Amino acid sequence: MDMTIKAVRDRLIGTKATSPRSASQIVALHRKMPEFGRFILHVFLILLSVSCLLPLIWMISTSFKEQFQVFTYPPEWLPNPWTLKGYQRLFSMSPVGNWLLNSVFVAVTITVCQLIFSSLAAYAFSRVHFPGRDAIFMGYLATMMIPGQVTLIPGYILIKYLGWIDTYFALTVPFLFGSAFGTFLLRQFFQTIPTELEDAARIDGAGYFDTYFRIILPLAKPALATLGVFVFLHFWNDFLWPLIVINSNDLRTLPVGLAVVSRSMFGTDWPALMGGAVISLVPILLIFFFAQRYFVQGITLTGLKG
Repeated sequence: MDMTIKAVRDRLIGTKATSPRSASQIVALHRKMPEFGRFILHVFLILLSVSCLLPLIWMISTSFKEQFQVFTYPPEWLPNPWTLKGYQRLFSMSPVGNWLLNSVFVAVTITVCQLIFSSLAAYAFSRVHFPGRDAIFMGYLATMMIPGQVTLIPGYILIKYLGWIDTYFALTVPFLFGSAFGTFLLRQFFQTIPTELEDAARIDGAGYFDTYFRIILPLAKPALATLGVFVFLHFWNDFLWPLIVINSNDLRTLPVGLAVVSRSMFGTDWPALMGGAVISLVPILLIFFFAQRYFVQGITLTGLKG
């Protein structure tokens, strides 16, 4: 009778009779649930990554196709046959080499100068005590709220007044002396550096600049690499300002030059245009590949201390 009642109770509850074996199975099931959840998360992330890579794969594939293969239906992901005619037309109809060198010169020059001046300003705002420091920093930080389109026309008028239209000065000088974003980013990182290191340097007779060069900068490599990648990426892809201040074809940067190539009375040469996009992508991938370790450290460490 007792066995019958126990069997009915177990059937109503929906579980088997309690035993060491069934208990271990329940524990094992609970342990497997997090693994299953991680598996589902990884599958989702893989699918999301593939969806983000599809435009990149299509761009590279299109650069090796013939013009008539671009819009075939159903779409052909792999060129058949593979051809370099798009790249040949790109280099034959335009000075892509000059555009590439112009973009490298502009992006590298602005990046180096912004790292220097932004780091100096960040060091002053984080370590040097002077009257009104915090108020000046807040005012400097407030300039980030001004849209770039607001200063576009005044900036153009000033460049024209100086006679810098269609010169390298117009492409570089307005952006050389740091930025509010770069100063804020580096200031947040500098505040995480222990002040005891600077105190020890002052005891040894080091001044502000000695401390800046020998202690702050060597420890700030992750933040500097992060800011360098951001600045280089921004000015490498900058389109509107070079389009306004540059008129001659030889001084154009790569984004503006590719926009000119895409306009034709016979339509857009998609293989040549995608070839130019692939060329513009290579330097960014190389920089991110070599600076990846410092870049990730900068993302994880910057801004930990307000």
